[in-house]
Amino acid sequence: MASVTYSAGIDHVSGALSKPSKSGQHSCEKMLLATHRTAATTSNKCNRLYLRTPQKRTSALSQREFENRAKFMVVAGMIKARKADLMKITTDQQAFLAQKNDPDGAKTMKAYYWKICGAEYDQQHS
Repeated sequence: MASVTYSAGIDHVSGALSKPSKSGQHSCEKMLLATHRTAATTSNKCNRLYLRTPQKRTSALSQREFENRAKFMVVAGMIKARKADLMKITTDQQAFLAQKNDPDGAKTMKAYYWKICGAEYDQQHS
């Protein structure tokens, strides 16, 4: 991953800059991909450049990886439900604003949801 600055007049580029060729003598499996992040962030570096190559896993998933994937799925579902719950929206927004400027506070609402739902999951499963 690299941070990218484009020439004057070009703000951002998003998409494949080169695609793998599947035919011919010079076929390769690499793809050059440029992205422009639009999600909320605290960084002002939004342009990224990736060189994608196919990867094959050489080992089986560990127990910890299974647990992390399960936690991610459950917490993502908790966040989705909490964001849709009209009874919690106002209190969540107030609590978010109250902790936003703390040193360990979440800077975006999405990060706040991950923080509180992750803590709730950990409390239930410890």
